[in-house]
Amino acid sequence: MIVTETKRLIITKFTLDDAQFFIDLVNTPKFKLFIGDRKVNTIDQAKARINNGHLKDYKTLGFGFYKLHLKAENNKPIGTNGLTKRDSLELPDIGFAMLPEYEGKGYGLESSLAILDLAKNNFNLKKIGAITKDNNVASIKLIEKLGFNFIKMVKPFEDDSELMLFAKNL
Repeated sequence: MIVTETKRLIITKFTLDDAQFFIDLVNTPKFKLFIGDRKVNTIDQAKARINNGHLKDYKTLGFGFYKLHLKAENNKPIGTNGLTKRDSLELPDIGFAMLPEYEGKGYGLESSLAILDLAKNNFNLKKIGAITKDNNVASIKLIEKLGFNFIKMVKPFEDDSELMLFAKNL
């Protein structure tokens, strides 16, 4: 189901049919380094993550993480962008990831602007957060380019690593 479109991208909801793409995305070196090893290596594991994460969020939150399709390459899936609400954080937060061959081409900015527009105009959110590791220079640059301001260091997950928390009023 199409959620929105940009000049170069079609943004859709994930389905269980996206299991192989999900495996490919979450097992890229940068995803594992900066976001974490999701330990998703089989179609069944991917379907479970999609079902218990993405599909559940669409129903309970009204939003979630979406799949990015590149129009110029016959709508090939190239990454993800979207929103979630973590119990450990006060604000809903935006997150994004691309397959390696599509990094650094502006798709993160383009899709993030569309997601922030949805957050404000469709989901009626007033403030959005963003979290990242302090060594993820590309994500920090994008988050700042989107107008987010650094708030503080936080430890939202059980692994005890500190992450940078940013926020933006919509």
